[in-house]
Amino acid sequence: MESTVVEKGQEPKGKLALLIEVLAVSAKLGLTSFGGPIAHLGYFHNEYILRRKWMDERSYADLMALCQFLPGPASSQVGIGIGILRAGLLGGLTAWLGFTLPSVIALVLFALLLQGMDISSMGWIHGLKIVAVVIVAQAVIGMGQKLTPDRNRATIAVMVAAVTLLWQTAFSQILLIVMAGVVGITLYRKSSTTPKTKDLSVPISRSVAILCLAIFFGLLFLLPLLRQFVIADWLSLFDSFYRSGSLVFGGGHVVLPLLERELVPDWMSKADFLAGYGAAQAVPGPLFTFAGYLGAMINGVTGAFIATAAIFLPAFLLIAGALPFWNSLRKNSKVQGALIGVNAAVVGILLAALYDPLWTTAILTPADFVLASILFLMLLFWKMPPWIIVVAGAAGGTLISFI
Repeated sequence: MESTVVEKGQEPKGKLALLIEVLAVSAKLGLTSFGGPIAHLGYFHNEYILRRKWMDERSYADLMALCQFLPGPASSQVGIGIGILRAGLLGGLTAWLGFTLPSVIALVLFALLLQGMDISSMGWIHGLKIVAVVIVAQAVIGMGQKLTPDRNRATIAVMVAAVTLLWQTAFSQILLIVMAGVVGITLYRKSSTTPKTKDLSVPISRSVAILCLAIFFGLLFLLPLLRQFVIADWLSLFDSFYRSGSLVFGGGHVVLPLLERELVPDWMSKADFLAGYGAAQAVPGPLFTFAGYLGAMINGVTGAFIATAAIFLPAFLLIAGALPFWNSLRKNSKVQGALIGVNAAVVGILLAALYDPLWTTAILTPADFVLASILFLMLLFWKMPPWIIVVAGAAGGTLISFI
């Protein structure tokens, strides 16, 4: 649907001008938005709402609520949603490109630098593994406080963590998320309330939204089947990253165990995998750009393109498919109850990932534990930015290698 915007004292903007504007603003955010998804939402609020007034405060809050509800990278979906509301579907794609490409390029270059090197014994690589432990530990604490504040939700989280560690199959996490949603409906549907809010005005039709949702579910179910009959590395790679991007609730860190199960050891070593995860903390933009590094390690620039497109495609299809229906969906108490249960399960999945593969791979000696404790103190209590933690972790790992 064509979209034009009239600003005070100006002529209506054409579609091309809107797209250029969206690209410029999102690229600026992609180059400067350090600190993870919560920080990203703050940057978006500053730039899109306060400075440019592309949306009102209530609409922005509604959009954030929708993206917390959907699987996928919440901050990227908010950016895509703002782009869609500003300039239609192409606006959403443009906003995603601007916000994502800077960190993808940086991580692909890092991967190409590491290719062909034996990194298993490098001290600074081990330091990046310890950084990953610290970052995920912070995420577990922050998400746990927000998403498991009572006995029932804490129990869901611990039970999910236990089953995830003891029953490691390709479908265990999917089943656990579904079960947690059912438990959430049972326990919380009566207590779930949604405040009265202003309806979002969406510049795409419901028929287009239904098509996006049909493509999302079609790919989710058809790709694994095609993979069984069509022997092609690119298809296997696309399927692995698409399914991982489709099943992530609660933020980018939760993609770690999904990708680790898909890629290690068939596509790469655990050392290569965790080195990239640590490096991903040092770049601006969404954590999902970790896929660019992984794809590049597997098959160069072509692999990076396939992996990045595949892991973000579900986020785009879901936000485009859900926006026209959100006004009524958010008022459904069963949906809200299911979300409460799913979010508690997400904390459990992340807690399991903190132990395996992170802790079991990185914390091997007392010196490793000391470095992790110092980095954790710097991150959580001194509030230092993640890139400083990454640099300090790499330096600490190098120092430990000489002890």
